[in-house]
Amino acid sequence: MILNIRVIPKAGKNLIKEENNYLKAYLTKPPQDGLANKELIELLAKYLNIKKYQIKIIKGEKSRDKVIKIELSAETNKK
Repeated sequence: MILNIRVIPKAGKNLIKEENNYLKAYLTKPPQDGLANKELIELLAKYLNIKKYQIKIIKGEKSRDKVIKIELSAETNKK
């Protein structure tokens, strides 16, 4: 599964909102040294109820607009 996500760093709280065809992620961490990306993966894992290793940033590592690939295994689909 592929997700388009718009990231807003240094927000007041961690939150994911659905808008049209993409998600908007509000993150408390700044976009330095990969802190916001790490927090994004942790937040998405909780939001989607999956493991962090199943989430990969495939485009936009240093951009606010990111393309995320979610690896869904057969085990995840059974839940």
